[in-house]
Amino acid sequence: MKTVTIDVADRATLNARAQAAFRGEDVGDFISFESPEALWRTLTPNRWAILRTLAGQGPVGVRALARQLGRDVKGVHTDTQALVQCGVLDKADDGKVAFPYDAVHVDFTINRAA
Repeated sequence: MKTVTIDVADRATLNARAQAAFRGEDVGDFISFESPEALWRTLTPNRWAILRTLAGQGPVGVRALARQLGRDVKGVHTDTQALVQCGVLDKADDGKVAFPYDAVHVDFTINRAA
């Protein structure tokens, strides 16, 4: 099972992760956001449903995805485009979208404001 971790990471963490990967260390698969607010702004409830539906499924056309979700094609197209633009989904030359993971792990901590 291929799992991606969605997290909130600062620049230092991203740099350390990249340096480890360049050294050949297995750092895993991550999709990182700069803040919890950016994560929730990008991964809306409808977009989470898209990830849940696409997980482990392979490439799917937007119309077929909209049918699976019970949503209108235009709304699903808008959401998939947003997810493609931020690197969460892959888009094939034939227009199909894919989430190349079987599972998602979400990892971040919210601390008391200073």
